[in-house]
Amino acid sequence: MVKIGLQFKADLEFLTNLRPDGEDFRWYIRLKCSNCSEETKEFQYVTLIDSVPLKGGRGSASMVMKCKLCSRENSIDIMKDSMKPYNIDDSGKFKTVVEFDCRGMEPVDFSPRVGFMAEGAETSTKFPEVELTEGEWCDYDEKQSEAVGVYDLKHKFVKCQH
Repeated sequence: MVKIGLQFKADLEFLTNLRPDGEDFRWYIRLKCSNCSEETKEFQYVTLIDSVPLKGGRGSASMVMKCKLCSRENSIDIMKDSMKPYNIDDSGKFKTVVEFDCRGMEPVDFSPRVGFMAEGAETSTKFPEVELTEGEWCDYDEKQSEAVGVYDLKHKFVKCQH
């Protein structure tokens, strides 16, 4: 069992509290088998609401997948308590926004897409549909009469020390 954290780094402009919207938020990731190093070609998604029982009654996980190459059954689970928003104070620095409990596979790539939300840093204006497919997003905060945005989004995976 390995815990892998997904870290974000972005420049936030007049925006804070960037986070996934709801338990049905889809984390799109590509995975690698720890046994044979086979990688998935397509992005798979995991959500908090998905729960698949593990063999042998060892609980459940967000996703259970059999490796196409070595046929080993692997799982990945989202650690709900690990989810943290990316705030304006984090701007320009890597911060872990979610951790995955990995058994037999680990994420190797992430595809930010739709389903994020954020708030105006000064005004608390809600921005419910932040889409990060292009690695950036912008809008206008009427209350502040300023453009708001997420720019230069980068990500990486790190092993978590617990």
